[in-house]
Amino acid sequence: MIGPVIGDIVGSVYEWNNHRSKDFELLTEKCFFTDDSIMTLAVCDALLKCSDPEALPAQTVKSMQTIGRPYPHSGYGGRFWGWMYADNPKPYNSFGNGAAMRVGACGYVGQTEDEVKRLSAAVTGVTHNHPEGIKGAEATAIAVFLARTGMPKEALRERITRDYYPLDFTIDEIRPTYRFNETCQETVPQALEAFFEAEDFEDAIRTAISVGGDSDTLAAITGAVAEAYYGVPARLRAQAAAYLDPQLAEILAAFELRYPAKTID
Repeated sequence: MIGPVIGDIVGSVYEWNNHRSKDFELLTEKCFFTDDSIMTLAVCDALLKCSDPEALPAQTVKSMQTIGRPYPHSGYGGRFWGWMYADNPKPYNSFGNGAAMRVGACGYVGQTEDEVKRLSAAVTGVTHNHPEGIKGAEATAIAVFLARTGMPKEALRERITRDYYPLDFTIDEIRPTYRFNETCQETVPQALEAFFEAEDFEDAIRTAISVGGDSDTLAAITGAVAEAYYGVPARLRAQAAAYLDPQLAEILAAFELRYPAKTID
């Protein structure tokens, strides 16, 4: 699950200073991990400890709060921040793109599409229980699963278009006018289109950043699918992992030990 982490870290410096080009230095000393990486790895932790969809919501809450509370200034949205530090947190009918950025691990743990959907709903509904939040997360998790299990890109595009979002645009067409948007409806399709247009993992991240908008979250979603499809270059994997602190690095290593990721030279 280094793919969404890389997207988040690369996008961290562009969220409020969009760079609408694919020409930029990928990882610099100014980059850092944000709430996107933290919550992605919290979901990994929950899935490592519990893959039963019936018990998974409670474990997800526990993992998110235990892992997430030490990072109060990592970029949590207002309502999610309140949820994070609540004694008895409840879902708040959100359709924010946070539902999609953290869910990629479900596409590795689930062994069938139905199982992936159940896992995605279980980890998403603890906060983002609006139908559009559930949908955005499911679209991402299913895209990761289908990419990981070898579905050709064109067939995968057809599935996403049929079941989730009409991808009736290109990145070049939307780049000049796309603006910051925190909804699944206006983030997930753009992130998936960045993946579909890319030639390899790094190109997918660069394409996602070039869209503008909520750069770290867009690139995290793109990175999850691109890793499952292409794999991540070993050099880039090692470079990005060095940005994580020991707690987060340990979760990443444990998840990838059980669910090995595709690495390329």
